[in-house]
Amino acid sequence: MKTRFTERFQLKYPIACAPMALVSGGLLAGAVSRAGGLGLIGGGYGDTEWIAREHALAGDANVGGGLITWMVDKHPDVLDVALSHKPWVFMLSFGDPRPYSPKIKDSCAALFCQVQRLSQLELALEAGADVIVAQSSEAGGHGMNNRATITLIPEIADILAARAPNTLLLAAGGIADGRGLAAALVLGADGVLVGSRLWASRESLAHVASKEMAVRLTGDDTDRSIVFDILRGLTWPEGYSFRALKNTMTERWSGREEELLAVVEEERVKYQAALAAADYSIGHSTAGQAVGLIRDIPTAAEVLERMDRQAADVLLRMSNRT
Repeated sequence: MKTRFTERFQLKYPIACAPMALVSGGLLAGAVSRAGGLGLIGGGYGDTEWIAREHALAGDANVGGGLITWMVDKHPDVLDVALSHKPWVFMLSFGDPRPYSPKIKDSCAALFCQVQRLSQLELALEAGADVIVAQSSEAGGHGMNNRATITLIPEIADILAARAPNTLLLAAGGIADGRGLAAALVLGADGVLVGSRLWASRESLAHVASKEMAVRLTGDDTDRSIVFDILRGLTWPEGYSFRALKNTMTERWSGREEELLAVVEEERVKYQAALAAADYSIGHSTAGQAVGLIRDIPTAAEVLERMDRQAADVLLRMSNRT
């Protein structure tokens, strides 16, 4: 599977690992890169000690990094620390990347900008993004709820073709097998950013009990709300919500967030105790609608090889039919 993405970054597979906060550590990012994809360490909210440790665990693998942009707005020095580890690429998500793009470019890292809507694409292009990551509402974790992969990707692909033809496009959201990879390429993407499928790999830092829960569920068993942000004491910018597997917390409080705020201290104690006990009937499991395509917990290398082989088979069958 050769695309502009594999050629520019010298990859075997047109697949990048999403920099999932506190999940995409050095072992996962390193495994993805060694297998022929592009691994990104998920710096998330900017724990500099965690970032340093995970870059060390990646060893000699050529990995990238990523941060939540609005958190960098609050703590700009975190970006300097993250870039000091010489990431190959660097991804900014959930905020205006323009103030930080010169520093990232000066570090010689390629700039990846994740967007969920067209207004954010304008900011990313002004920032000089080398790669646009278009994330749809199917994705796990934080995002917005108003766009689907099948319409978002071709719309952005058309804009890039007209205005920034050298800027690459990765599709993100709902892609967990070769069919999704093949579809993304047909829709105009140069590759894919994979979250949930690699979240449920052996090398990810997600707890095994959480992964095993995901294997048993379907795409219907996810919820997008701000319930877990409230329980964690996180205040995200307006418009963003969090997709995770449904459990007793989401069943009770999703859509009733104002009522949750009135008893948040009591509920937070239950939530934190559940996480400590690996009880994901209460604690959160960050997975998207692609969970219905996850039926085992393989290595990252196996995930990439399967996706690439299946995508090639799908595209060949379609070509033969036509």
